[in-house]
Parts: sequence; structure tokens; C-alpha cells
Amino acid sequence: MNNEEVLSQLCESHPQLAGIKDAIHEAVRVITKSYSTGGKLLVCGNGGSCSDSDHIVGELMKSFEQKRPIGDGLKDRLFAIGDDRGLYIANKLQQGLPAISLTAQSALITAIGNDIDSDLIFAQQVTVYGNSGDVLIGISTSGNSRNVIDALISAKAKGMITIGLTGKTGGEMKPFCDVLIRVPGQLTAEVQELHLPVYHAICRMVENHFFG
Repeated sequence: MNNEEVLSQLCESHPQLAGIKDAIHEAVRVITKSYSTGGKLLVCGNGGSCSDSDHIVGELMKSFEQKRPIGDGLKDRLFAIGDDRGLYIANKLQQGLPAISLTAQSALITAIGNDIDSDLIFAQQVTVYGNSGDVLIGISTSGNSRNVIDALISAKAKGMITIGLTGKTGGEMKPFCDVLIRVPGQLTAEVQELHLPVYHAICRMVENHFFG
């Protein structure tokens, strides 16, 4: 299934998302450009959006729908080092697209909250992980999550490209997003239910670009 078919399927399943097709296309463009130039993706959010951050990373760091066998060069080195076990590893490993969920390290997050400021749990990580040309996806159903906004501000200061995934209004994070994907919902549960098919479509399209 090519990328246009992915978007068509998304809009058939969720007609209310037809109005954000251009924003999804732009998000895919900036993510694929970053990966093509050696960049990586950072993702953050709170609560259900925290789970979404981990979910996005899981779809990118290993195969989602396409097969992603590792290259012959790495296979040969694994076999040379590990013999039969190296060959087993080589036949199991998959190529991935580098992505980090800023929600995943509980010890680091609690240390930042305790020692610095709980609003800066994502911004501190962006400051360390982020490089110019990398991409940050900030997820907030309201668009007003302070720690996500601070992460977006920090990302722009580092020369990163920022993508916001939010609800109908976009909230306070709008000025700090290079690409803003506003799903047409206002209630938290409604917005979260629409975020899932959107980021699945993005992950499918990015995967298609590199492995389709």
C-alpha cells in the first residue's frame, strides 16, 4: 500500500480527518528528511499521550508492516564474531528508524522533577538528546501541557523541527510547532482516539519511504 492509499484508507475509516491530510503529509516529509540526513525522532506526552509516545517509538524502531532485514555487511560481521549464534542474530535483527520516547526513563524523569523542575522533564532531555535537524513530536490533547510546550521551545532553540499532535484548537503550543496536526475533537478521550490512527498513518508512510 503506497502513501496515498494509506491516507485514503485513513480518511475512509475516519472521514473527520480528511481536513488534516496536508498536515500529515508535511509531518511525514520532515520526518523522512531528518532520517535521510542522519537525524532522529524524539516524542513526548503525558498520561495517554505518554503511552502514545512509547507506541510511536515501537512502530519505528522495528518492523511495523514492512520487512526490514539488516544489511549483508552487518550480517557478515555478526557471523564472523559469533559464528552460529551470530548467524542466528543476523537473521532475526531488523533495521530501525532511531526514535526515543522522552517518557520512558522513570529514574531520569523523577530526578529532573526533583532536582530541576517537573515542568522541564522533557525539555532537559531535548537539550541533551536533540541536535539540529532532529524532529520532536509533542503530543497534548489540549495543546496546553506545560512540559510539552517547554520541550517544543527547547527543541526550536536546538534547531530541531517540531511537530504538534493535539486537539481542535491547538492550544498554547501552536506558536512553537513547525507542523501542527489538530484532530477535530475536544474531549480528551475523543482526541486520543483520533491520535492513534493519525500516528499509525504517519508511521506507515515513513516506513514505506524507507522500506516499501
